[in-house]
Amino acid sequence: MNTIPFVGQIKYTFILIIFLFACLLFTGCSIKKMAVNKIGDALAQSTSGTFTADDDPKLIADALPFSLKLMESISSETPKHIPLLISLSRGFTSYSYAYIQLEADYIEETDWQEALHMRERARKLYLRARNYGLQGLEVLQDGFTNEFFNDPQKALLSLKQTDEEARLLVQWTLSPWAAAISISKDMPELIADLPYIEAMIEWMKHWEEYEKFQPLASIMMPFESVRTELAPDEGTLEERIRRDFESALRVSNGSVISPYVSLAELVSIQNQDLDEFNMLLKKALSIEVDRYPENRLENLLMQKRARWLLSRQEELFLPDLPPEE
Repeated sequence: MNTIPFVGQIKYTFILIIFLFACLLFTGCSIKKMAVNKIGDALAQSTSGTFTADDDPKLIADALPFSLKLMESISSETPKHIPLLISLSRGFTSYSYAYIQLEADYIEETDWQEALHMRERARKLYLRARNYGLQGLEVLQDGFTNEFFNDPQKALLSLKQTDEEARLLVQWTLSPWAAAISISKDMPELIADLPYIEAMIEWMKHWEEYEKFQPLASIMMPFESVRTELAPDEGTLEERIRRDFESALRVSNGSVISPYVSLAELVSIQNQDLDEFNMLLKKALSIEVDRYPENRLENLLMQKRARWLLSRQEELFLPDLPPEE
């Protein structure tokens, strides 16, 4: 793997940021505003691709908090910078899921109280990510937030579905919101937000390129269990999850591992289907992550989860009953 372009991009980004910070200290208001916007551009660009392609999850776990706090400090100076708001929402969502929510699962057996604390922290960060998404939508469409909480369908109709920023903002508002609800099934105040998420899902389904949009299918798999507004023909929970699984594989061309892991967790364990469980997770582990650099970090994290699930077979599956005499 050629790392020179990646290293060069990182160097360029941080040299630019240092230079622009100097501008902030020693120049007037108009140049300061320009410098802040340039820093926002640099940060939004550097975190969108270089992190997801990295092959060292631990390095990203250490780097992301600093990057997110730096982006927050810049965003406070330029609160209408939409690419930065999108990056903040995406960044907090990814960090909360990969490094807090999943890690809580891994330690639950040995430290239940700490796992509870981590899930509460993940929920708060998901909601922070959601709020950055809503802030971006408000920038995009003045008055959007108030109208959305009064009539979500009407507010969403005011957005242009051909607008890439609108699409990304809806995606990165919906994703952390759904994630927060999925780990908060005992919190009625969050469950009450389901109609807002359902409205966003319906808006996304009307995109011209919806059938090619892999993230929505991946979002839907774990979210199906908490959906309330279902059409009569949408099928059972298992049927919906399997449909989302097939959709995720189709639109990703097999480049993402998460659908295999999600189906194993959400359906195979529930059905006590050990053969399917093993088949799905072994398939996840067989995928060569370097073939899909744009998804490398996510796939490495999902392979870690696949190995963890395989190590817990005896806890997750009941033993076979002895034959009747």
